[in-house]
This record gives sequence, structure tokens and C-alpha cells, in this order.
Amino acid sequence: MDLNHSNMKKIIGMIAVSIVLFLGLQNIHLVLEGLGAFYSILFPIIFGLCTAFILNVLLKLFEDKIFAFLNKKNGKVWRALRRPVCLVLTLVVVTGIVMFVMFLIIPELKRTIELLVSNMPQYAQNLEYWSMNMMERFGLGNMQLSSIQIDWDKITNMVTDFLKNWSGDFLNTTVGVTTSIFSGVFNFIMGFIFSIYVLLQKETLARQFQRLMRAFLPRRPVDRFVEICHISNRIFSNFVSGQFLEAVIIGLLCFIGMKLFRFPYATMISVLVGFTALIPMFGAFIGTAIGAFLILMVSPMKALWFIVFIIVLQQLEGNIIYPRVVGTSIGLPGIWVLVAVLLGTSLFGVMGLLLGVPTCSVLYCLLREAVHKRLDDDTEEPPVEETA
Repeated sequence: MDLNHSNMKKIIGMIAVSIVLFLGLQNIHLVLEGLGAFYSILFPIIFGLCTAFILNVLLKLFEDKIFAFLNKKNGKVWRALRRPVCLVLTLVVVTGIVMFVMFLIIPELKRTIELLVSNMPQYAQNLEYWSMNMMERFGLGNMQLSSIQIDWDKITNMVTDFLKNWSGDFLNTTVGVTTSIFSGVFNFIMGFIFSIYVLLQKETLARQFQRLMRAFLPRRPVDRFVEICHISNRIFSNFVSGQFLEAVIIGLLCFIGMKLFRFPYATMISVLVGFTALIPMFGAFIGTAIGAFLILMVSPMKALWFIVFIIVLQQLEGNIIYPRVVGTSIGLPGIWVLVAVLLGTSLFGVMGLLLGVPTCSVLYCLLREAVHKRLDDDTEEPPVEETA
């Protein structure tokens, strides 16, 4: 290799990168702390971008579908008001859905807790009656129970010592919790405001970012990066819309099944199950826990049958509905949807559960494109040489 100016720059760059990687691995804890601090600083921006991406799905529905007849007229007034009007409608719809779910669930949950508190003496009597029957069944008499000694003075001293030690850190704990809550609320508000600005100027921001990359980077990598961004945007948008469709389907099926089996709180629990089903594959179980608790206060046997019903419904949703609805919307076969959810959850937890399917779909699309291109190149016939 000739040691010209270009090759020397490449060698120096490789050496510099190797040194940086070596130092980073030697001080991996400092690197992780720095990344954590950097993530905390950028969290409002990251949260705002994610919120804007989700809201953009509904915004595009208003702009391109619902108000398509106004787009055809191409009026100056509508061009000026199109984005603000559609954004306001998007925020109203999202806020309405969240408030509807909250006002439907919270009062019933409060009423159930009040019922639990008021019936606590009856539950205690039932527990005592059950325990006495169990002791008689296993031959435990009064003699065995009288031999059990409880040192109440020792228990009292342990509780007193615990309260003394805990009260010393109470102020610091309260200040820390208050600071965390304030920081979380502040980040949420700032991220939400940032998402609104992004949605209002998304085309301008995308154009400026492309111009910035084209000004300082080679053209071919930039074009490829832009192409991958378009593919990712299409797949992630289809994933969000497919996830909402799947949540509506699972909520309706839950409502129909609960009405058929005469379970209580059918409307509220079905809305809750559908809302939590926005979490891929396993989200319905979150609503199941709350729903089973509510039904338990009415009838323990119905609560047990409700859990069995949700398990069957979850199997139907996980193996048939989800792979077909979400998998079809993002162009990913059903078997790979299941693989993406399982691998994403195992490797990255909640974030892997949420982003595993669309990320796998992007990789699947790029790999399929590379395979088709490679096979097309291999099957091309060589040019025929002309004879003299």
C-alpha cells in the first residue's frame, strides 16, 4: 500500500479509533456514567421525538384521509390552517381517549377498594372459619396451638428500632422523591411541548437535516441513510397503527366474551384490557390483573373463570390476531413477529418489547432487499462477445 496522503489519513484515523476504544473499555464504568448523564440531559428531547412520532400517525390520518377533500381544493386559507387544525384535533382525540379510560376505571377502582375496606370484618371471619376447618382436617387441636409462643416484647422492640432508623432518613427520602417527581413532570411537559413544535415544522426540520448531512458527508452514504429512514418511518408508522387496530380488536373480543359469560364490569375491564394491549403481546395481562381484582370483590369463582377466559383470549390474540394484524401491516411474517417479541424482551426488557417488532421488520426489509439484489446480480447472463 502506498503511503500517500489519503492512506496516511486512514491509518491515523484507525489508530485513533483503536486508542479511543481501548481507553473506553478500560474505563467502561466512566463511559456508562457519562452516557447515563447524557441520556438524562437529552431525555426531554428523546421523549418529545417519540411522542411526536406516535402523534404523527393520527395527524397524517386527519391531514391525508379525513380532510382529503379540502386538500384537493388547494385553498390558501386551508393550506395555512391545515397543520394547526389537524394537530389540535389530534391532541383532542388523544386527550379524550386517555380521560375516558381514566374516568371509566378510577371510580370503579375506588368503589371496589371502599367495598374491600367495608367488608374486611366479614373477610376476617371467613378466614378464621376457613383456618379452623383446615386445622380440624389436619388434626391440629388446641394443645398444638397453645404451644406456640409469641414474644410480643421482642416484636415491639424490633418495630421501634425500625421506626427510629427509618425516621432519620425520612427527610432525605422525602426530598429525593419530591425532586424526582418534579423532574419527571418537568421533563414530561417540556418533551410534550417539544413534540408539538416538531409536528408543526417536521418537513422543514427533515429538509434542514438532509442539507446538513449532504454538506459534510459523501453523497452515496447520505442517500442510503435517507432511504433507510424512509423505510423505518413507514414500518414504524404501520406498526403503531396496527398496534392500535389490534388493541381495538382485543378489547371488542373481551367485551363480547364477558357479556356472554355474564362477568361484571364488562365495559370497564374491556376498555382497560384493550388499552393495555397497546403493549405488544403481553400487555393484556396487565389489564387482567386489575380486572380480576375487581371481579374478585363480587365473586371469587367468577374471577377465576375470568382469568381462564383471558388466558384463552391471550393465546388467540398472540398466535392468530397479533401476527396477522401487526405482522401484515409491517410486512413481517407471523413467525418472525413472535421471534422479535421474545428476543427483544429477553435482551432489552420493556424497550425491547415495544421496539423489537418494528426494528426486526426494518432489518428484515433491508435483508430481503440485499438478498434480492445479490440473487439478481448472480443470475445476470454475461455479455456475449462478438466474434471478429
